[in-house]
Amino acid sequence: MRSLKTIDKVKDSLYPIITFLSILLLWELVVQINDIPQYILPAPSDIIKVFSKDYLNLYTNTLTTLNEALLGFMIAIILSLVMGILMDFIPIFKKCVYPIMVVSQTIPTIAIAPLLIIWFGFDMLPKVIMVTMTCFFPILISFVDGIENLDKDYLNLFKTMNSSKLSTFIHLKFPMAMEKLFSGLKISATYAVVAATVAEWLGGTNGLGVYMVRAKSAYALDKVFASTILVVIFSLLFVLLVQLIKKIVLRHNN
Repeated sequence: MRSLKTIDKVKDSLYPIITFLSILLLWELVVQINDIPQYILPAPSDIIKVFSKDYLNLYTNTLTTLNEALLGFMIAIILSLVMGILMDFIPIFKKCVYPIMVVSQTIPTIAIAPLLIIWFGFDMLPKVIMVTMTCFFPILISFVDGIENLDKDYLNLFKTMNSSKLSTFIHLKFPMAMEKLFSGLKISATYAVVAATVAEWLGGTNGLGVYMVRAKSAYALDKVFASTILVVIFSLLFVLLVQLIKKIVLRHNN
């Protein structure tokens, strides 16, 4: 039975891979047959060549973007946990702050990034702030939702045992909220690299966003596609990393 299930999983994973490869082949044929200029639409083969021809530039710019994304993501996690705990322990704090946070999410990030550049310059700081702001709210709202939507029977049990608020949070609320917390982390993980790239696009000296802008200005669309592929790949790797940590943590809790 297990072998049959494994075969089915392999088959299911083959369908999207074959579809994706078919699209790439069709794309290559269309460009080659119609002799489409590279500055309009580069062929997949041209994009692949960029990774070897411009390896050093891609490597250094990718490192910059990843540092910004990872640092901003980690700060967002810490802030979300702190704010979520404060909201649980101090209800009036949640009433004051939570509505403001919800409203803040209606502000387009594309409008915030230029302000951060003006206030904090072209270095790493505004990009980290941008990533933190983008990742913060999904983590916070998932964490708070996990804390609040507990089975009332569990809470009543802890009350009958005269458990303190701190003890109830440590032994009940926080472990039970982990599932929701990791859901928020997965959502934010998809935003981290993109947010750093957008911030770089609007102002910076290094990073994949800057690389894209320079490539676009030079009509080197093969480089634009190559850098975009890297953003997608590392966004997926962030999600997979969160998924792996989730399995380890939840297995340990269980």
